This record gives sequence, C-alpha cells and structure tokens, in this order.
Amino acid sequence: MKEYTRAQLALRNGQDREEIWCAYKGKIYDVSSSRLWRNGHHYEHWAGQDLTKELGAAPHTEKVFARFSVVGRLKPVSES
Repeated sequence: MKEYTRAQLALRNGQDREEIWCAYKGKIYDVSSSRLWRNGHHYEHWAGQDLTKELGAAPHTEKVFARFSVVGRLKPVSES
C-alpha cells in the first residue's frame, strides 16, 4: 500500500487538487464521492487531514469510513 506524508495528504483537500482525502487511524480514505465532503469540508472538519482525534466528537462511528476506498497509508510523523 502506498504511503503518503502529511504534506502529501494536505494537497488532497478538494481545493488544491480534485481529490478529497482524509486519514483515520493510519489509513487514507478517498471521500471525493461523498456529497457531504463537497469543497473539501464536512461541518467543522477539513479534508487533507488526519481526522483520528476529531472523530470522537462526531455524531457517527468510524464505520462511516467503510463506504470509502482506502488509497494509502499515512506515514507516521517520525518517518515523514
């Protein structure tokens, strides 16, 4: 599985490129097909970021990511 740095993930924010990606628990998901992520944001969350810590405040569980494709793995900070 391809690895991406946080800087590479940040470019997939729906603004700089067409891809809209989010990371969760080390996996990067392509959420481009979701109408809820139009323009790269979903409520107070922004694409191109690791949303692992933010999901605790969401009204849904991590199962929401099951509908999206995994496009890669987020490199740990120590490896970036």
